[in-house]
Amino acid sequence: MSKFGETINRGKGRIEAEISEAVIQFEKEYMGRGPLETKTYIIEDMILVRLKDVLTKAEHQLAQTSDPSEGRELIKKMRGALLEKGRPLLEAVIKDITGLTVKSLHTDISTLTGERVIIFSLEEEASRR
Repeated sequence: MSKFGETINRGKGRIEAEISEAVIQFEKEYMGRGPLETKTYIIEDMILVRLKDVLTKAEHQLAQTSDPSEGRELIKKMRGALLEKGRPLLEAVIKDITGLTVKSLHTDISTLTGERVIIFSLEEEASRR
């Protein structure tokens, strides 16, 4: 049985919870602040992670400067660059938990709500393993 097949036996909810915990740990250690709430969804060959309230106080201030579009753009660029640099760590965590290789990673952050989404596209559909 494949590693993911063994993992599925623990239940999809358990896998999603493990991924949420791993992403929270990454955010705390690598980004300097963890989200208040995280929820993970496995959908066919994708893993969607939704993180709420990830902005620091300084980032909130930057998003509300006299030129908010400039501040928001700086936050998005910085957060995107940091996540790209830490991408190998996240991909390794996903592979460790699911047994599947990450094909691509996509992310965006809302500087208005402080919510971030991370989408992992997998090499194969999780339900087929």
